[in-house]
Amino acid sequence: MSNSKYALRPMTGLQFAVAVAFGSFAVAHADEGDETLGVQSSVVLPAQAKGSPPSWAGKAYRQGVVAVANPYGAEAGARILEQGGNAIDAAVAIAYALNVVEPQSAGIGGGGFMLIHIARTGETFAIDSRERAPAKATPDMFVGVPNASLQGVAVGVPGMVRGTALALQQYGNLPLAQVLQPAIRLADDGFAATPRYSAVSCNPRSQNSPEAAAFFCPNGGPPPVGSLVQNKPLAETFRKIASNGPDCFYKLIPAKGCDIAKGVVEGQKFNRPQAPNGKGGSMEFSDLENYQPTVRAPTVGTYRGYTIKAMSSPSSGGLTMIQMMKMLERFPIGDASQGYGFGSVKTLNVMADAMRIAFSDRAVWMGDKDFVPVPSTGLLASGYTGSRGAAIVPGMRLTPNPTAGDPRPFETAGLEPGTMLAVADPVTGPEKGTTHFSVVDKWGNMVSYTNTIESSHGIGVFAGYKQDDGTFKNLGFLLNNELTDFNTATTTNPYTGTAGFNDVQPNKRPRSSMNPTMIFSPDGTPLVAFGSPGGATIINSVFNVALNLIDHGMTLQDAIDAPRMSVTSAASNVSIDNGAPGSRFTGFPPATIDGLKALGYSVGNPADIGSVQGVIVDMQTGKQYGGADSRREGKVIGLPRPQGSK
Repeated sequence: MSNSKYALRPMTGLQFAVAVAFGSFAVAHADEGDETLGVQSSVVLPAQAKGSPPSWAGKAYRQGVVAVANPYGAEAGARILEQGGNAIDAAVAIAYALNVVEPQSAGIGGGGFMLIHIARTGETFAIDSRERAPAKATPDMFVGVPNASLQGVAVGVPGMVRGTALALQQYGNLPLAQVLQPAIRLADDGFAATPRYSAVSCNPRSQNSPEAAAFFCPNGGPPPVGSLVQNKPLAETFRKIASNGPDCFYKLIPAKGCDIAKGVVEGQKFNRPQAPNGKGGSMEFSDLENYQPTVRAPTVGTYRGYTIKAMSSPSSGGLTMIQMMKMLERFPIGDASQGYGFGSVKTLNVMADAMRIAFSDRAVWMGDKDFVPVPSTGLLASGYTGSRGAAIVPGMRLTPNPTAGDPRPFETAGLEPGTMLAVADPVTGPEKGTTHFSVVDKWGNMVSYTNTIESSHGIGVFAGYKQDDGTFKNLGFLLNNELTDFNTATTTNPYTGTAGFNDVQPNKRPRSSMNPTMIFSPDGTPLVAFGSPGGATIINSVFNVALNLIDHGMTLQDAIDAPRMSVTSAASNVSIDNGAPGSRFTGFPPATIDGLKALGYSVGNPADIGSVQGVIVDMQTGKQYGGADSRREGKVIGLPRPQGSK
């Protein structure tokens, strides 16, 4: 290799990929910012993984990078960094901006998980702003309710506003009012409808209420691509929060014009009058007033010497993903000479069965650990993952379908394994209205933030209320349907005989799949921050990308662009995609698909899986890079930018 600083000691996996992709031909000084570097592959890959990466993949930056699922959101974050904000400030600006330009995916009517690494102290933690069930919620509240995810009963107490306010107060450089300005301008002045905005704007969920239908389907159809989209009610709502702080969202304060809480409480009473047996929610003003975010330690594990830090309970993301990694660590993933190259039958075979085993455990043991005893230690104990992973045999499909194991003896020394009862599997609703973005700043702080309102357009209802003159006061943001992430019928834990760990309880957070993740080098240096939307496939999208980086030696952009596979239950139904549109990837080889089918897997037609956005830092030089996913409208902006590029 041409640069001697990378030839001092052998490197494998992610460390090698970072070095080769981002350092071999680096010549620019720290203040030059945008430089095009040569990129090589660190391993011999099968044909579908060869070729030159996208030309931008070698652009290096020094003063911060944002990778966002939408270009307007990326611009909002970049501007805040340019104003002296840090990664936390930029993340909050992006989150509010995405409420304007990706209202179907996320916003202040929902919540999420912000994974933060503080460079100065070396701390890594998460701010949990997941929605809570109201105090009057009951385990059977969805029973007999048709299309519950479109009803007010599905609305959880929103957490984003208090969560982002806490992040700024404790760790930001800039005041809330300044950080909200890009989003206020976007909502007030408008933006040109993007192709994705137009494509999803007029779907059935967006037409669940008259007000939503009028906004998202003007004149009965979606807004044309490039047409101006304004949301002045949302701009006004943002101004109230900017001026008065988060209390203006969570408390009814007429003297300050803070009526947002009234719009949330009244909006979640929606009972879908177009369908029989509609049911509104039970949220009251006290539920909003009492909401507080939680600072949590991440779930931590190791894989081939690298430290993985990912979201902990109430998310299942970190536990499920790291459990899969630990089960696969005994296989030489990435070694094409042994049949484990990218996209090979062997590789996808063992990945699929690891997913099936981990998801069978997820269904039983994961939920909000503030309410149920999630055996986090046991699930990741080497003895437990070793015994569970022993069932994975290359060249065979695990049969019959795996059932949940009992990790409790690995959690508590001396505890005997329990007997599994025969009970029905829990059922939850889909989670598709989610977004993700990642940020690194010039000080080395990193944020990986997944934010959601659950399904597309939430319940399809704007927060708002009927005024004295009979008109509707629209506050401009959609209400989530997050509570359908709970088990929608009462269940029983098959080992404890108690209520299912993800059954509804008052004030409880529903189990999530969101999985903001960071990878650290063996010496603890932060390398990568990334994550994805996509319901339960979130876990597998992040898992795919992690293996691409560590095992297959791909650059960050290739790791994101490459085709993915996913299994989200104990069954052997495999989902695949063809890779990011416009990339050099064209899907898995037909021989691989045929090989999986021959093993007895059912392989669906290709469809996009997730949308990963990530940032990466070269641990030798400190140079920063981003990767964005064209499965949506991903955009990377690195700083400093050339003059006149804003």
